[in-house]
Amino acid sequence: MAAAESAVGQALERLGGRRPDLLCVFVCGSNPETIADAGATAVKIADAGTTIGCSAGGVIGAGRGVEHVDAVAVWAAVLPGVEVRPIHLGVHRVGDALLVSGLPPGAPEDEVGVLLTDPYGFPVVPFVEHYNDSRPGLPLVGGLASGPLGPGSTKLFLDDAVLDGAVGVLLSGPIAAHIAVSQGCRPIGPPMTVTKAEENVLVELAGMPAYRKLAQIVAALPPEQHALALRGLHLGVAMNEYAETHERGDFLIRGILGADERTGAVVVGDTVDVGTTVRFQVRDAAAADEDLSELLAKLGESGGSKGALLFSCNGRGRAMFPSADHDVVAVRQTLGLDAVTGFFAAGEIGPVAGRNHVHGFTASILAVGSPPGSG
Repeated sequence: MAAAESAVGQALERLGGRRPDLLCVFVCGSNPETIADAGATAVKIADAGTTIGCSAGGVIGAGRGVEHVDAVAVWAAVLPGVEVRPIHLGVHRVGDALLVSGLPPGAPEDEVGVLLTDPYGFPVVPFVEHYNDSRPGLPLVGGLASGPLGPGSTKLFLDDAVLDGAVGVLLSGPIAAHIAVSQGCRPIGPPMTVTKAEENVLVELAGMPAYRKLAQIVAALPPEQHALALRGLHLGVAMNEYAETHERGDFLIRGILGADERTGAVVVGDTVDVGTTVRFQVRDAAAADEDLSELLAKLGESGGSKGALLFSCNGRGRAMFPSADHDVVAVRQTLGLDAVTGFFAAGEIGPVAGRNHVHGFTASILAVGSPPGSG
């Protein structure tokens, strides 16, 4: 458990002997039991007020991203006056439905929630929708864990327990929470209205068969971008129908799952209603880098952050950039923070246009500090 001991020691060293109010532990490894032991070791050594954590396909810390090797990353925070309420969400089957229990009652002082989930057994998308409805405007940030052996091998930590479902915290009181969700796409073609759709199947866009409209847009691209569009094509769903323009950052990004030239349909990874404004998008390393840089620059304008949690998609890292360090280096340099820790997630949680969503291929960032004027 040397990796856990070293990671905890480095995190605690920054606190100058103060006991952490919140500890986050992220563990990558090939053996589920070794992962659980690493989490238990971190909890015991740190003796934090509350500890949450999970297993992952890679971890982020000390300015580096590490994928698919045994590693532990730890984030420790002293949060004066902040109430840290732990969350454990359990899942129970009732007939054909899944019932989620354990979400604490909301409070006016709530500032942000952090959530780590098991993607195999926890209904994260419907839960996030319920969270939006029950706590309108309250941001939720986090990621989906993963296990080295697939279903059943995911580990979630809450203090000294290893649990199923989801774990997290609600942070209330004097804390400034600054959030950015970088979806890493750039738009191609014009914004269009969905004129015919059946659940997640686009039939017509702007009165034209969706496939034909897509082919028209791709054909108009410079030749060097054709392969990029075919390899990294997505759909942006406008978050505000009443906006005068719809540019990058105004869309919730969803994957294109398939297209049928014969029927003219395009299949999307989410339900899209008739009347919705959409715009095709492409994703590559350059677009992702540019999008993250712009969002971090805006986030940095708020100032006052002392540390950040970073939930980066496992489709980023070396799968997208030359180095797995890309996202953490960008966050550290742009925000001027040393304490940036997180993991490579199987899905990310974060708000876009004031509503929380489950994302893919994103970097979801929570930077925390003291509110202005709190000293």
